[in-house]
Amino acid sequence: MSTEEVDMKEVQRQLSKVIDPEIGVPIMEMNLIDKLDIKDGNVDIQYHATTPYCPPVFALKISQDLKSSVQQVKGVKDVKVVVSGHYLADAVNRQVNKPAAGPQPAAP
Repeated sequence: MSTEEVDMKEVQRQLSKVIDPEIGVPIMEMNLIDKLDIKDGNVDIQYHATTPYCPPVFALKISQDLKSSVQQVKGVKDVKVVVSGHYLADAVNRQVNKPAAGPQPAAP
């Protein structure tokens, strides 16, 4: 049985490509990532918004960009993104982490 290790440096490289659309600066340069955990191919990212009232469309875009960029890393099975310090954090977190649409398994 071989489980593929996710390369933390590659995850960080992908995260460094995510740009705050309002400011135009990479979120890694602004030190917005609070926590980055990788376990068994599952990546948990926690970050904080630049301001509590950052436009919700930008907070959602950053969260979605974080998720989609890290999903490209070899060995990643799932990505969960959580923003804090934003007045609509709960709504943004629910939206970005909702299960992908598609055929749902039948209940037993």
